[in-house]
Amino acid sequence: MKLIVVTGLSGAGKTQALHMLEDMGFYCVDNLPPALLPNMAELAQGSGEVQQLALGVDVRSGLFFDQADKALDELSRMGIPYEILFLDASEEELVRRYKETRRSHPMGNDSMLVDNIRKEKAMLEAMKNRATRVFDTTTMQPRFLRETMLRMYGGEAPEQMLNVNVLSFGFKHGIPQDADLVIDVRFIPNPFYIPEMRPLTGLDKEVHDYVMQFDAAKEFLAKTEDMLTFLIPHYASEGKDRLVIGIGCTGGQHRSVALADEIGKMLKSKGFRCTVTHRDIR
Repeated sequence: MKLIVVTGLSGAGKTQALHMLEDMGFYCVDNLPPALLPNMAELAQGSGEVQQLALGVDVRSGLFFDQADKALDELSRMGIPYEILFLDASEEELVRRYKETRRSHPMGNDSMLVDNIRKEKAMLEAMKNRATRVFDTTTMQPRFLRETMLRMYGGEAPEQMLNVNVLSFGFKHGIPQDADLVIDVRFIPNPFYIPEMRPLTGLDKEVHDYVMQFDAAKEFLAKTEDMLTFLIPHYASEGKDRLVIGIGCTGGQHRSVALADEIGKMLKSKGFRCTVTHRDIR
């Protein structure tokens, strides 16, 4: 089992780091009292199902945080390997982030913000010294943090972590609200007007073959492949983790279904994470 203890300064990006690890398949628990680190690790290891575990530990646990060193030593005694990922940032940047978000610092509001940041730094000094990796996020945009996390813990290129959903739909039922890209395929002849095909869908071979016999459909797929192969890595590098591509025809039964399936097969063959959904098949 892979165990990562995520810690660091408040406002440095711990929550974002945990969310990214969760997207990579880690079972994540945030704000865990340090004394429970061995128990949680043992529980996950004994389940036989959790292969990757990330535990967020920081000064929000208050007086319990003093037990962090003892808990980490216990993990070592139990023979459970772990890494410590420490998120850091400059005082100036942390002050700016807190003023921007208007959130309270976990050390309280009875002192100046910069004094609380310094108190927290002192409390976390021992944890930082034990850290396996220290990420300074002072000048790091979220997408760069994501790329760094993917390189360190994902084992895949960013574009391979992006989840693409190719969604067929019918314009007469409305455009999908969560679609990032919408492509209209109503320029292809409609099988609906062939009586024997009307009750079928694009999942049926007769309809699929009818749609794909047209040169326009073949050229459309070739140009769409070129466009998506270009776009997906750029969306991924900007930190996007989900992309919905809507393929629409009139009713969402025939043309969009057949072409969405073809696009899904193409993306999978190129190593992208892809699912195909047919919203309006009745």
